[in-house]
Amino acid sequence: MPADFASRYGPWAVVAGASEGLGAAFAQSLARRGLNVALIARRPEKLAEVRAALAKSSQVQVRELVLDLTQADAAAQAARALADVEVGLCVYNAALSPHGLFLTQTLEENLRAVDVNVRGPLSFAHHFGKAMAARRRGALLFLSSLTAFQGSPLLATYGATKSFNLAFAEALWDELRGDGVDVLAVCAGATRTPNFLKAASTAPGMLEPEQVAEEALGRLGAPLMIPGAFNRFASFLMRRLLPRRATISIMGTQARKLFLPP
Repeated sequence: MPADFASRYGPWAVVAGASEGLGAAFAQSLARRGLNVALIARRPEKLAEVRAALAKSSQVQVRELVLDLTQADAAAQAARALADVEVGLCVYNAALSPHGLFLTQTLEENLRAVDVNVRGPLSFAHHFGKAMAARRRGALLFLSSLTAFQGSPLLATYGATKSFNLAFAEALWDELRGDGVDVLAVCAGATRTPNFLKAASTAPGMLEPEQVAEEALGRLGAPLMIPGAFNRFASFLMRRLLPRRATISIMGTQARKLFLPP
């Protein structure tokens, strides 16, 4: 029930990487459950669009925080900006995904991905998780990926950072559950977001952002979830039944179809 959800995880939620796609979908799902939402992204015009959409569909309070999540102190800036409210749920959705052959990419773009995809969730968990544990309620939700389960050719750095997100979330799930804080890694597959559609028009098992957000919020309390029946089956097959070399090769074949010219 929305009232129970808001009581358990409210009154405020933070969504890092909220400008479009999955972040915007999480903001909508949280607002429907009665949580006020703080939207974090670096593009103010996109945040304004998400805020306008929330205003049409809900009566919750909304704040916009324009932050560059590559900055080392981004989480500290967010915590200071929200020091006057009680944040009971934090969704870290932001990610950079350099794609292509690793040695053809710049070192700088890969280090930026590490800043956003690793430093970011770690810092947000530390800043907001402390207050949640002290109150003995709350939730941290990290967007991982199906690339987290094995090496992902042409997405080498992105996949490695998503492996960090998965392992980090699972560890915190055990550490914090005694403090009343749920921690969940969402290992999403292909999702119809603007960033994904820049690289590919479709992929097996592709989901809408709204489905991912709804399924994820419904599984708080578990350490790990994979949205979509097709993705759950494919992940089981690749992780449990196929040799690891085969799973890496399959990921590489699919990535080459998406990212390398014919």
